[in-house]
Amino acid sequence: MRKIILWGVGLAFTLVLCAALMLGFCFVIITPNLPALDELRDYKPKIPLRIYSADQVLIGEFGQERREFIPIKAMPDQMKQAILAIEDARFYQHPGIDMIGVMRAVFSVITSGHLSQGGSTITMQVARDFFLTKEKLKLRKLYEVMLAYKIESELSKDQILELYMNQIYLGQRAYGFGSAANIYFGKPLAELSVAQSALLAGLPKSPSLRNPVVDPDYAKHRAQVVLKRMQDVGYITAAQYQAAKGEPLQLRPAKSVTSHAQYVAEMARIAMVEQFKEEAYTRGISVITTINKAEQDVAWESVQRNVLAYDQRHGYRGPEAVLEADQSHQAAINARPYIENLPAAVVLAVAPKKVRVALLGQEVEISGEGLRFASSWINNKKLKPGAIIRLLKDRKGQWQISQLPEVSAAFVVLDAKTGAYRALVGGFDYELSKLNHVTQAWRQPGSTMKPFIYSAAIEKGIGPGSQIDDTPLSIANGSNTWSPQNDDNVYDGAVSLRTGLAKSKNVVAVRVLQSIGMQYGREFLPRFGFDLAKQPENLTLALGTGSVTPLQMAGAYAVFANGGHAIKPYLIQKVVDQRGKVWFEAQPGAQENERVLDARNAFLIDQMLREVVRSGTGAQASQKLQRRDLAGKTGTTSEAVDGWFAGYSGNTVGVAWIGYDEPKSLGGREFGATLSLPIWIDYMRAALAGKPEQTRPVPAGVSNNGQDWVYDEFAQPNPAAQPASAN
Repeated sequence: MRKIILWGVGLAFTLVLCAALMLGFCFVIITPNLPALDELRDYKPKIPLRIYSADQVLIGEFGQERREFIPIKAMPDQMKQAILAIEDARFYQHPGIDMIGVMRAVFSVITSGHLSQGGSTITMQVARDFFLTKEKLKLRKLYEVMLAYKIESELSKDQILELYMNQIYLGQRAYGFGSAANIYFGKPLAELSVAQSALLAGLPKSPSLRNPVVDPDYAKHRAQVVLKRMQDVGYITAAQYQAAKGEPLQLRPAKSVTSHAQYVAEMARIAMVEQFKEEAYTRGISVITTINKAEQDVAWESVQRNVLAYDQRHGYRGPEAVLEADQSHQAAINARPYIENLPAAVVLAVAPKKVRVALLGQEVEISGEGLRFASSWINNKKLKPGAIIRLLKDRKGQWQISQLPEVSAAFVVLDAKTGAYRALVGGFDYELSKLNHVTQAWRQPGSTMKPFIYSAAIEKGIGPGSQIDDTPLSIANGSNTWSPQNDDNVYDGAVSLRTGLAKSKNVVAVRVLQSIGMQYGREFLPRFGFDLAKQPENLTLALGTGSVTPLQMAGAYAVFANGGHAIKPYLIQKVVDQRGKVWFEAQPGAQENERVLDARNAFLIDQMLREVVRSGTGAQASQKLQRRDLAGKTGTTSEAVDGWFAGYSGNTVGVAWIGYDEPKSLGGREFGATLSLPIWIDYMRAALAGKPEQTRPVPAGVSNNGQDWVYDEFAQPNPAAQPASAN
C-alpha cells in the first residue's frame, strides 16, 4: 500500500511539475505573441441583411450567417442556465480555466500524443472561435489556455458569455441562440419553454450533424441530457424536469414559408448589394419597404386563387413525377419544390371512389369532390400507386387532387400619388420561378394600350363623345392588305370614342390612330413611362403590339389616376444600420413640375375608363364591388396569349397579368376579363373595404356639351344641355 501511495504522489508531483513547466513556457514564449482583444471589446457580429414590410414584419433575410444579436441583459435566465449547466457550470467561479480539465488534457498529450477537447470552458471556446482554428494541435491548445487567461483578465464574465451566446454556430446557418430560436422554433428566445431551451443548449457539441433538422432523435436525446444537468445543478426542480422531459418539441417545419413577399425581398436585396457589395450581408442592414403586409398577403392570395382557377378550367395534366426505385415517400416528397398551399404527396392506392396518399408525416384518403379534377385519370386507370401528385384544401378544409400551374402571373399595386409600391407578386410562386414578372416580363399589352392612344387623340380635338366609324377596315401595306378586326366580329357603325373604349373596339382604335397620325401617337407614349424603342412604328400600335412590363403599365395608369403627374415607383422607404441609425429615407411625392399630361386630358380619359367598368368589358368589377369610383381597362392580345387588367380607384392603381413564359394561347374562351380582372377585384375588395367612394373634381377648362365632356375650346354651345356627373 505504501508503494502505491508513493507512486501516486510521484505521479502527481510529475504532472504538477510538467504543468508548471508548461505554464512557464507559455508565459515566456506564448504570452507576448497573443493577439490583442480589440475584436472582442468592439464586437461586430456578422448580422444578415433583413427586409421588412412598412409595418415592421420580417419578409426576407439574406446572409451566410443568420444571426440575431441579443445583449446579455436581454438574454433569458432560462437560456443562460441551460448553457451553463451543460457547458460550464462553474463559469462564474473559475478564472477561465478548468484546471482538472487542463491536467487531463496534458496527461493525454504526455501519455498518448493525442489531444482531447475535454475540459474546455466557455472562455476557452470563445478564444477558439474568435482567434484559433479547430485543428487539434498541441501548441494550439496552449494558445487557447493562455488566451482564455487573457480574456478573463480584460473582460467581465457577462461580456464573455454574451460573446459566446451570440457567436457560436448552432447548425442550419444559425449563429447565436437568438437566431437558432427563430430557425428551429419560429419564436424569440424569451418565448421558449425549458425543453426548447435545453435543445438549443445541447447543439454546440455537434451542430451540423446532430441538429434537430438533420438528426431529430439525437437532438432530443441531447436535450434530455441538458435537462438532467439543469436539475442536478439546481436550475430546475424535479417537477420541472419531469414536465420538460415529456414535452413534445414542436419544431418549426423545415420548409415553412415566412412571408408571401419573396419577390419584394429579392428586389430590396439587389438594391442593397448594388450599393454595399458583399458587406450588405454582414453589416446588420435593415430595409423597411413600402409594402403593407396585410395588403401583400391579399395580393398573393388573389394571384394564387385565380391562377389555380384558370388551371382547373383547363384540365388535369397528370402526375408531376413517379416514385423512383428504392426511394422513400419522404425523400420523394422532399425532392419536389415546396409550395405552401400545394403540398406534394405520393399515391399509395387507387380505387374508383377513393385515393389514399402519403403526405409528410401522415396518410390521407381522398374521395368525393376531392377526386373530381383527376376523375378521367382515375376512371381510365392512368393514376397509379407511386405517382407524385399535388393536393389542395378546399374551402371546407378537405383535401382534393390538384397540380402545379404552368401559367405565370404578375400583380402590382402602386400609390398613384407617391409612387410607393403597396403590393407586388412577381409570379405564382417564388420556388417555381425566380423571374419577377412585374419588372422583368416584357409582354404585349393588347387593349390596355388604347387609353394612351386616345389620350393623344384628345390633344388633337377628339373627345369622348366624338363619333368614330366602326365598320370593317382594310389598310394597304405594300402588296399586302391588313384588316383589323373586332374581337367579337361585331361592327356597330358610328360609335362614340367612349363606347369604342368600353367595348374595346379594335377598328375604332386603329381609325383614331390613323386620324391623328401614327408617329404623333407613338411619340406621345414616353410621357407615360413607356420605352419608345419597344413600340412598333405602324398602326398595330393602337392594338398594343409593342412590349411593356406590368410595372410600366401601373406607372402609366397612375398618370390618369392622379390627374396627370408622372410617378417614380419606389420600394425602399428607409435603410437603417444595426444601431438604428438612418442611412437613407425616401422623400416621395408627385410635384407640379413633374406634370406630363394636362389635367383635363387625364380627367376625360378617367371618365372613359369608368365607363369600361360600368358598362364595358370590365363591368364585372362594378357589379362585384358595388362602387362607382372604379376605372380601368381589360387587355387580351392576339390568340389570347396575354391577359391584362389595369385599373384604379382613387390613388390605388393595380395591374394584373397572366400568360405563359413561353408565349402560347391561354385558350379560345379566355380574355383579360376572365383571367386578370378577377385578381384585381379580389385585391380591391379588401383594399377598399370601409373606404368611402371618391368623387373626382372637374378641372377648369372642361365642360359638358350635353353629350359628353370636352375641352372648352372644342365645345359646341348647347343651352339645353344638362351637366353630366363626373362619377
